Amino acid sequence: MSGRQSAEGRKAQIVAEVLRLADEIGPDRLSTMDIARAVGLSQPAIFRHFPTKGALWLAVAEDIAARLERDWTAAEAQSAAPQDRIKALIGAQLNAISDTPALPSILFSRELQVDNPALRDVFQRLLGRFQGRLVAAIRDQRATTVRRHAVSPEDIAMLLTSLVQGVAIRWTLGVRSFPVVQEGLRLFDVQMALLIAQEDGLDEQEG
Repeated sequence: MSGRQSAEGRKAQIVAEVLRLADEIGPDRLSTMDIARAVGLSQPAIFRHFPTKGALWLAVAEDIAARLERDWTAAEAQSAAPQDRIKALIGAQLNAISDTPALPSILFSRELQVDNPALRDVFQRLLGRFQGRLVAAIRDQRATTVRRHAVSPEDIAMLLTSLVQGVAIRWTLGVRSFPVVQEGLRLFDVQMALLIAQEDGLDEQEG
């Protein structure tokens, strides 16, 4: 039992080092030799834990997915009102990017995702689940209002997801020159205010 736990612990250490090095070196340039050196193992020892580099990246993707799911669930649990839940989900995503700076580079790496369809599938399913949570919160929020709605919950969820992605890209390309969480939440407030203003305008026309 202890040997299996030790192996699992070593795998977790390797995954953590991959995330750190992906930020430092870049996910597309990261080699198994870099990882082995950082962990203090030989290259063959890395492959004893992960038979291929693709399997290692898949483990990284699954670790990211599990952590994000936990973050989303915790954010939702702390927010009673649907409007607060929407913002909390966006905040959880932005905090994950701030805490794991390599995340945008991994998510947007064409090389990684072309070479590893299984990794791409993990991230696509993850995006679908995040948007599903947003759609549910938006529908709950709408159930508390009598406004006329011109934009579907699905389109709003896509807009908000794109907002997070856009801020993440700006933050990454701008050498993290601004606080990504605060900037993302500021733009979230702008986006929601614009949607509400549009709905208020429709109500006035209807009246």
